[in-house]
Amino acid sequence: MKQTANSLQDLKHLKATLDQQRAEAAARLRAEQEERQRQQAEQRLFVHAVGKVQPLSGNHQGRVSLRGEPAAPRPVQRERDHQAVLKEALSDAFDITTLLETDETLSYRRPGVGPDVVRKLRQGQWNIQAQLDLHGLRRDGARETLGAFIRECQRHGVRCVRIITGKGLGSPGKTSVIKHKMYGWLIQKKEVLAFVQAKPSEGGAGALIVLLAPERSGMQG
Repeated sequence: MKQTANSLQDLKHLKATLDQQRAEAAARLRAEQEERQRQQAEQRLFVHAVGKVQPLSGNHQGRVSLRGEPAAPRPVQRERDHQAVLKEALSDAFDITTLLETDETLSYRRPGVGPDVVRKLRQGQWNIQAQLDLHGLRRDGARETLGAFIRECQRHGVRCVRIITGKGLGSPGKTSVIKHKMYGWLIQKKEVLAFVQAKPSEGGAGALIVLLAPERSGMQG
C-alpha cells in the first residue's frame, strides 16, 4: 500500500510539472506573438506616415543629399523598455522658453550643434525624407505617435523630416495645442538635433522641419 501511495504521489508531481511546463510555453508563445504584432504595428505606422515617395520639383542645386546609414541591431528588451517609459519621458510641463531662439520663427538647436545647421534647415538645404501628419490626434495620441515615428525614422536611416501639427485655426482660441506641446516634446528627445518652422510652401506655421541624429551615434530619448 505504501508503494502504491508513493506511485500516486509521483504521478501527481509529474502532472503538476507538465502543467507548469505547458503554461510557461504558452506564455512564451503569447509574448512572441505580442512582440511580432507590436513590430508590425510600428512598421505600418511608419509606412502610413511616410506615404508615397515622390521626387522634389524645381531646382535643387546646393541641397544636401543624405544617405542612410545601415541600421545597427536593436535589442528587443531595449525597445520594450523604451516604449514603457516613452510617455513619462515626454513631459507636457517641460519649460522651453529658455531653449528656443527668439527670432521671427521659433527654432531650436541642441548644444554643440552649429548655427549653420539651423540656417540650412530654414533655407531648405536638407532634403525632407519623411513626414508625420498629426491632424486629428489628441495630445496623448500625438505624443505616442511622435515617439514611434522618430524610432522608425532612425531605424531606416531617415535624417530630415517634416512634422505637421496644423495651425489650429479651427480650434478654440485659434491656436494649436499640439503645435505648442510639440516644441517641448522634440527638445526632450535626444535624437533631435535641431528644428525650425517650415517655409510657407512647406506648411509654414503649421509644420516643423526636424533634423535627427544618425542612429549609429547611439542617442536615445
